[in-house]
Amino acid sequence: MGIEDYGGGQTPRADVLVVTTNDVPGYQVTQVIGEVFGLTVRSRHLGSQIGSGLKSMIGGELKGLTKTLVETRNQAMERLVDQARARGANAVLMMRFDVSEAADVGTEVCAYGTAAVISNS
Repeated sequence: MGIEDYGGGQTPRADVLVVTTNDVPGYQVTQVIGEVFGLTVRSRHLGSQIGSGLKSMIGGELKGLTKTLVETRNQAMERLVDQARARGANAVLMMRFDVSEAADVGTEVCAYGTAAVISNS
């Protein structure tokens, strides 16, 4: 697996800009739409659980679980952007991730932030 398998983020031509900051340099917030989120829950498949159990005994990165978490975060981000776009936003400010266990069957990942309309100042 290459480094591209462990990353996320947006394509260079994304129509909804997602940032972790309160503002975007060179842009002005013209409208705050409100909170948006993208949520997904993923179960762990048996193969990665067995492999992770064995790997945890000898140490090292749990690559199967890492890849699953990256895919899960990317899906949550896509849903966040879809919700922002549907509400008329062209930006999501203060984006964060929240990750938790979901009833011992999987991992819940929520990407959330503030949908806004921004324009060049």
